Amino acid sequence: QVLLVESGGGLVQAGGSLRLSCEASGRTFTTLVMGWFRQAPGKEREFVAGISWNGGSTRYTESVTGRFTISRDNTKSTIYLQMNGLKPEDAAVYYCAASDSRVNRVRVVEAEYDYWGQGTQVTVSS
Repeated sequence: QVLLVESGGGLVQAGGSLRLSCEASGRTFTTLVMGWFRQAPGKEREFVAGISWNGGSTRYTESVTGRFTISRDNTKSTIYLQMNGLKPEDAAVYYCAASDSRVNRVRVVEAEYDYWGQGTQVTVSS
């Protein structure tokens, strides 16, 4: 079992920045592929960014490429999502997710993730 706890959400003006964190516990972190998803009101949850075991491989959804950066610190069992240039359309509940399939490949499909955090709200004012 893996417990994921997100933090760092909040209210920010358009153009501003936030950094989300997600700390994992309960299993060896270094072999978990990690990801961030988000869900806006009335919309399905969507992939935002993913990162491989050692951070050597990352993927982003097109709408955040160049503005968001996913990273991880395996010594702290934590991943981060640095969000710059925030737009009102980025507002959502952001979820951290972990995949323990034991294959070091970044996943973009929700069903390929095994564990989920409780979510943290990001609000962007225009």
